Amino acid sequence: MPKRAHYLIVDGHSVIFAWTELRKLHARRSSLAREALIKQLRDYQDWTGVRVVVVFDGKGKKTSAISEPGEVQIFYSRSGQSADAIIERLASKYAKQFDLTVATSDSMEAQTVQACGAEQISPEALRALLSTARRS
Repeated sequence: MPKRAHYLIVDGHSVIFAWTELRKLHARRSSLAREALIKQLRDYQDWTGVRVVVVFDGKGKKTSAISEPGEVQIFYSRSGQSADAIIERLASKYAKQFDLTVATSDSMEAQTVQACGAEQISPEALRALLSTARRS
């Protein structure tokens, strides 16, 4: 049986507020924290071949996606919709087709994605995953 593609879905703000250095950047300017997180996720994707999707709470009228082919996929939820809702929808839609890992500190979201068949890891476990990939 062919190996299933692996995806890492990251709850962007959940991780930013869990990591002290990103939380400090966010206090100065939120875009700096997002860019720092995305850079680490892009490096992880390049090193491992795991496809990375990061979802942030947005402010616009509709859900927006920003990505170049081969780049980390970035989603911003529309106003009134949480990043959690997008992550849960992605998990319910793709957990049967792909190996999905969701990084979040939100316990309700974690339960939902696990019920869909995805694995859930904490922001600290994500940090360990990124650091292990860097060393290998």
